[in-house]
Amino acid sequence: MTADASSPFPGWDGSIAGARALQAQLAAQVSLQDAFAEPLRTVAGFDVGFEDQGETTRAAVVLLDAGTRQPLESHVARLPTSMPYVPGLLSFRELPALLQALAMLSRPPDLAMVDGQGIAHPRRLGIAAHLGVATGLPSLGVAKTLLAGRFDEPGPERGDRNPILHRGELVGYALRSKPRCNPLIVSPGHRVSLETAVALTLRFLAGYRLPEPTRLADRLASRRDAAA
Repeated sequence: MTADASSPFPGWDGSIAGARALQAQLAAQVSLQDAFAEPLRTVAGFDVGFEDQGETTRAAVVLLDAGTRQPLESHVARLPTSMPYVPGLLSFRELPALLQALAMLSRPPDLAMVDGQGIAHPRRLGIAAHLGVATGLPSLGVAKTLLAGRFDEPGPERGDRNPILHRGELVGYALRSKPRCNPLIVSPGHRVSLETAVALTLRFLAGYRLPEPTRLADRLASRRDAAA
């Protein structure tokens, strides 16, 4: 793994140790204060999948009207996968394609919702936080599984939640988005607070386990959408 002048990871030497050190530096830049447009006009959902036995990274973005939750545009970016899977360093594998997908939008979104972790990460820099710091976009992570920390199972009803604690720190919430479904792992990425990350996730639910922005992006990234 090597970094070059066009790398989205300035100062990274391409090593695992260097990636972890850069994560620590970028995590210090994360803001957990709400700083996004009100009222929200647009929200973008992001997700990543892989093709060709992992040789190609496939990033999907869907831009929605924040008021109606209706999709406005969607795009898929494909790049050669430049880094193998390393636990805790997924953003170094996925971010280049996500940035390319973001650049395909006709306008930047007011908010980015990413299928993945925000600060609920061992070094507080999951893909949603990394994307937010790299672009300046307000962002939050909505993950399907837990990466770091522990939580007690939330109640059975939509909106029930319990805190996720990692090393004694609150890093997100386990949120029941639909009865009889496993809880989502919701954590802020950048320029979004812990409580607001949950409120925004609930706001964009439309009867499915996943909120609409990441649900639609997941369909594209996983090639379940015929238009992909």
